[in-house]
Amino acid sequence: MKVFVTGASGFVGSAVIRELIKAGHQVLGLVRSDEAAQAVANAGADVHRGSLEDIESVKAGAAAADAVIHCGFIHDFSNFKASCELDRKVIEAIASVLEGSSRPFVITSGTALLSGNGLATEDKQPSFTSEQFPRVATEEAARAAAEKGVKVSIVRLSPSVHGEGDHHGFVPILVRLAKEKGVSAYVDGGTNRWTGVHRLDAAKLYVLALEKAADYANYHASSEEGVPLKDIAEVIGRNLNLSVVSKTGDEATEHFGWIQHFVMLDNPTSHTITSETLGWEPTSPTLMDDLESGIYFK
Repeated sequence: MKVFVTGASGFVGSAVIRELIKAGHQVLGLVRSDEAAQAVANAGADVHRGSLEDIESVKAGAAAADAVIHCGFIHDFSNFKASCELDRKVIEAIASVLEGSSRPFVITSGTALLSGNGLATEDKQPSFTSEQFPRVATEEAARAAAEKGVKVSIVRLSPSVHGEGDHHGFVPILVRLAKEKGVSAYVDGGTNRWTGVHRLDAAKLYVLALEKAADYANYHASSEEGVPLKDIAEVIGRNLNLSVVSKTGDEATEHFGWIQHFVMLDNPTSHTITSETLGWEPTSPTLMDDLESGIYFK
C-alpha cells in the first residue's frame, strides 16, 4: 500500500516510516521544513510538503494514498485545547477524503484518556468529555469518522513513549525539572502508575493495525501494566545524584507546573486484547530498562 503518514519526521512517525518500508509499503510523509524533508527522504519515503494547520495539504496527501497513519500532533501545552481541536479538524478532513472507500485510517490517541478508571483495557472509552480533557477530541473525531463508514483504528500510546532520541517526552521533562530544582520529585506517595512503550514496538503496532484494517478498533501500545512514579523518580535521582522527595499540595504545583496533571496520572494499562487480535508483543527495552541504561542522562 501507499501510506500517507502525518508527523513523518517525529519521534514516533519516523519509526513508523521505517517499519512500513520494512513491511513492503510505500510511504508519503507530511513535512513542513527542509530538515524534515531530508530526514523523510533519507528514510526512503516520498515527501509531501504541508502542515497540520494547512488542512488542504493534509487532504491532498490522504487523497494520494491507499491508507493514512496520523501520528502528527502539535505539542503546545501552553495552548493545549487549540492543539486538540486542530487534531479534530485534521481527522475530520482526512475522513472526508477516505469516506466511501475501504482505505484504512490509523489514528493516534493515548491510554491516559482512560486514567482514573481502573485497569485501562481496549474496550473502554474515555470517561471524560473533550470539555473536561481536550485530548478526548481525537477519539470523538475518530468515532464520528467510523460512524460515516471509514475504517478506523485507534492506537493509544502510553504516557511515556521512550527510547534513544527521546528529547521532548515526559521522562526528559522530569529529568530537566530535577536538574533545575535540585531534587527528583513525585507527588504524595508516588504510587500512581505510568505505562510505557518503546518507540520501535509502537511502530510495529501501527503497521499491524494498518494491515488489519478493522472497521473500528482500539489498540494499546503499552509494554507493561504500570510503573509507579516513585520508581521513576528514584532512578532519576540516583543517576543525577540528587535527593528523591515527595511533593504535596502547593509544593507539587510549584515544582511541576503544567506537567503536574500528567505526573499525577494513574494509568495502569493492559494490551491483552491488542496482542490477541494482532499478535503484537513488545520486544524492545521497557521504560525502566531505558531509564536504568542511562540514555536519558547523557
